[in-house]
Amino acid sequence: MKTSKKIIALILTLILVTALFAGCTNNSEKKPGGSAVPGSEEAPAGTARTLDEIKKSGKIVIGVFSDKKPFGYVDENGKYQGYDVYFGNRIAKDLGVEVEYVPSEPASRVEYLVTSKVDIVLANFTVTKDRAEKVDFALPYMKVALGVVSPDNALITDVEQLNGKTLIVAKGTTADTYFTQNHPEVNLLKFDQYSDAYGALLDGRGDAFSTDNTEVLAWAIENKGYTVGIETLGSLDTIAPAVQKGNTELLNWLNDEIKKLGEENFFHTNYEETLAPVYGDAADPDNIVVEGGIVE
Repeated sequence: MKTSKKIIALILTLILVTALFAGCTNNSEKKPGGSAVPGSEEAPAGTARTLDEIKKSGKIVIGVFSDKKPFGYVDENGKYQGYDVYFGNRIAKDLGVEVEYVPSEPASRVEYLVTSKVDIVLANFTVTKDRAEKVDFALPYMKVALGVVSPDNALITDVEQLNGKTLIVAKGTTADTYFTQNHPEVNLLKFDQYSDAYGALLDGRGDAFSTDNTEVLAWAIENKGYTVGIETLGSLDTIAPAVQKGNTELLNWLNDEIKKLGEENFFHTNYEETLAPVYGDAADPDNIVVEGGIVE
């Protein structure tokens, strides 16, 4: 009987020692700060990289749109272009690193930051109270309101004309939120990607499409037979870079960068390079561009 008790006690002791050893081994293998590229197996999901870790890696990972011309899109040569990308390239240059762009959909922008898939989101990200509870926004570099584009032969010039009709929106956008909250009488047809949303408008699956007025204006210029009948809707909002909640070091760097770039009128130069060829005389850059993070 005594022998059995001794054997049991020995077994329990061995189990305890093994568990303690395994725990110590696992802890020693964890890399402090999760300093791997976002989304890699090395870094725990949700752990943002510090500014120093980004510089040491030699790469900044930025989420942008791949189908929202002229703000973020992939050209015929497979390269990212647009107003947001122009800014992203300068961020990488001033950090002294390369840039990796990750294609983002409207509804995935918050998730990509929360899970550390990207370091920064520059995907035409409108600042809202709800989003600001989940991510940290830097100073703005654009201002925008909603617009509505529709076919010339059935032009929508007032929101009331949409009652009972189908309005196309992209999921997770300010247009989606605005019409859901303020106009339940409008039937919403939602898509994950902007290219699919515009495709639905072109083939007549919806009566109109709503998103940022800057974007629908550019699209209407390139697609004859369509006009932005409602040029300004809802409140005047701002667009800003975003980082993971609590990533103060990267946030502060971005704010300083935006202030510094404002001194050289960087965003007006960006406008001339990326947006002016599309808008021509149809838009005033001062109604779109924000320099130094100061909205006028």
